[in-house]
This record gives sequence, structure tokens and C-alpha cells, in this order.
Amino acid sequence: MFTRIGLFLITNIAVLAVLSISMRVLGIDQMLAADGVGINLTGLLIMAAIIGFAGSFISLAMSKWMAKRSMGVQLISQPTNSNERWLLETVSQQAAKAGIGMPEVGIFNSPQPNAFATGMNRNNALVAVSTGLLNSMTQGEVEAVLAHEVSHVANGDMITMGLIQGVLNTFVIFISRVIGTFVDRVIFKNERGFGIGYFVVSIIAELILGVFAAMIAAWFSRHREFRADAGGAQLAGKHKMIAALQRLSQTQQEKSEMPDELAAFGISGGLKQGIAAMLMTHPPLEKRIQALRNS
Repeated sequence: MFTRIGLFLITNIAVLAVLSISMRVLGIDQMLAADGVGINLTGLLIMAAIIGFAGSFISLAMSKWMAKRSMGVQLISQPTNSNERWLLETVSQQAAKAGIGMPEVGIFNSPQPNAFATGMNRNNALVAVSTGLLNSMTQGEVEAVLAHEVSHVANGDMITMGLIQGVLNTFVIFISRVIGTFVDRVIFKNERGFGIGYFVVSIIAELILGVFAAMIAAWFSRHREFRADAGGAQLAGKHKMIAALQRLSQTQQEKSEMPDELAAFGISGGLKQGIAAMLMTHPPLEKRIQALRNS
């Protein structure tokens, strides 16, 4: 995990440095200064990175607690029946095979078949399944769903998506502030502090750029779903993973009942059409099934 964090932080610092140097080489900072903008681009980049990563890591650190509270997850500490005992034993076996610590295992009350994994540490994660999933799937299909979620944990997908979101947040904040300052100083001719043009334009720019950032994050999310499916097939068997996805395709609803911050880590992310499909955190189930068949 620490290697992954280090690589992402080094990459982000490098990108920020390249962007800062490029602005100097291209004379953008001199152009802004000549127009009376006078932005401290390096300082703004550092500030944007701190804010961008802080929000992402705070959400990641609180993800297990938020999941338990928002979804009403009932942890299985001492199994009270054979189904709970089987869930614990299955996740334990899969975790050992994947080389990670035993996650917490829980059940949440929802008629919609779904499951999710979350947590900042691959050795201290949470895997939870819905009552709807347990009631609608065979034991082999549930095993595959659990394997999919364990693969998310083993792949470090939670920390990876958190870091990607931190990078995207950084550039959304940075670029929106540059645009807002430019409009405020050059167009509105505000020479002192920050005027109304800065605040209005910065907010609008941040909203627009945020949509593009969400599309990029969703693209990464869709890519890691294929990896988790492949990992689930290795842990539980390809035929079980395909059967589980086929079962989900029969019951998939247009919108997931899980909160947005958890829906990205669910087994199924709902359906969207048109431009909204670019914001889907999961690929269409038929594409996931086909990818497994072709592997």
C-alpha cells in the first residue's frame, strides 16, 4: 500500500512541477503578470494539492465507518446460523488465497442484490452483502460475488481511487482558481483582492471541470471492475463469476440504492443511458460477462 501511495504522490508532485515549469517556459505566468493578474502559480498548486488530497483521504479514512452507518451493516462477529458461518469461512479462505488480512464481514438489509468492499487498508477492510443478494443467488454465485469484492481489496482499489480522486481534485481547484482570477483581473479590471467575478467564475469553472473529473474517475472505476471480475474468477471459478453476473443482469435496477461513495465499490452500479453513461462506475454487465468468456 505504501509503495502505491508513494508512487501516486511522486507522480502528482512531478505533474505539478512539470505544469509549473511549462507555464514559465511558455511565458504564461509572465503574460498573466503583465495583465495584472499576478498569480503565485506554485503556491496555488501546493494549496490545491493539499485541499484536493485532504478531502479524498479523509473520505477514505472514514469509509468503513460511513458504510456501516449509512447502510446499517450488521457485522458477523459470532455467526448465529449456518449461512453466517459459511460467509465468514468463505471470505477467510478467499482472503488467505489473495494474500490479504481477514476483512470484516457484514450483511445489510436491502431487497436489491448487491455487495461492496471498502476500507483504507487492504489488511483491515470491510466486505458486506445485501439480504437481497443472499436471497436471490445460489451459494456458488454468492461465493463469486464475495471473491469479486475480496479482489477489490487485494488490488488496493479503494486507495487507488482515493489517490486518483485527489489528483483530479487538485487540478479542478487549481484550474478553476486560475480562470477565476484571470476573469476578475483582466475582464472585470479588479486590481485589489478578489472581486465578485473571481468567486462566481471560480465556482462555475469548478462545477464544469468537476463533471469532466468525474468522467475520468468513472473511466478508471470501470477499468478496475474488469480486474476485480478476473480476480473473482481466479478465486471462485470463472463459471461461478459469469453465473453471478448473469443473475445480476436479470435483476439490475436503473439506480443503485447505495450512496454514491459506496456504489463505486458495489458489485453492480446501476444503469445509465446517453451522456450519463460516461459517469457509470461499472461497465455494462454484458461487457463484463463477455470479457470473462474471452479471457
